[in-house]
Amino acid sequence: MTGDPPSTDREAAPEQVSAPALKTCPKLLELLVCPVTKGTLSYDAANNELISRKAHLAFPIRDGVPLLSVDAARSLDVKRSEPPEI
Repeated sequence: MTGDPPSTDREAAPEQVSAPALKTCPKLLELLVCPVTKGTLSYDAANNELISRKAHLAFPIRDGVPLLSVDAARSLDVKRSEPPEI
């Protein structure tokens, strides 16, 4: 320790992936894969989700972060107006 007060700057903060970046940067979409099928994902700007057609799942993007877990995903076989089964 040098005795300096802790830095309040976010000097080493990693850059966040924003949802618009997915739309404008196809390379980024190439890097992300469905956790179920390992297949490609497509970006749905209207719903702010990443879509896996093979798995019939939609993965939400919250605060610019894609939530690529099956628990966070919604089924594409269920209409959006229906409440999720618990």
